[in-house]
Amino acid sequence: MEFHGTTILAVRHKGKVVVAGDGQVTLGNTITKHQAKKVRKIYNDKIIVGFAGATADALHLSERLEEKLERYNGNLTRAAVELARDWRTDKYLRRLEAMMIAADVQSTYLLSGNGDVIEPDQGFVSIGSGSVAAQAAAAALVKHTALDARGIVDEAMKIAASLCIYTNNVITVEEL
Repeated sequence: MEFHGTTILAVRHKGKVVVAGDGQVTLGNTITKHQAKKVRKIYNDKIIVGFAGATADALHLSERLEEKLERYNGNLTRAAVELARDWRTDKYLRRLEAMMIAADVQSTYLLSGNGDVIEPDQGFVSIGSGSVAAQAAAAALVKHTALDARGIVDEAMKIAASLCIYTNNVITVEEL
């Protein structure tokens, strides 16, 4: 599942986790907004979420994740698994067109409507139309530079914005 109009990148490196998203919103082939906030902190600022897809759907998923976090005392792993299970089995949730990255100080997950809860092996993951460029740039920067997580995210998002027409360089960044 790929969504046009967004790039979200999460990098876990040198004891930090950083999640960034671009601000561009498109309707068809028209840019309608430049400074959307697709990354935010939830659950008492202990979890960062970034989303791609239909905005209302993504916000609904974010709210559902927060409910699960409340229910499971902030345990991101348990909340993510339960959200993915609901997402896959609930008739209403199955129709949502969104993907999400969620991260806390210990874990980073990609969640999809297929029931996926994927924890990346290499400490970085991305979603959205510019995700291939952002993830490739992050992989190279982790391996070949001394940048910290924030520096890697900043540079990788610039690269994604320069390659993907659905990604701009107005970036929201959250860090734990």
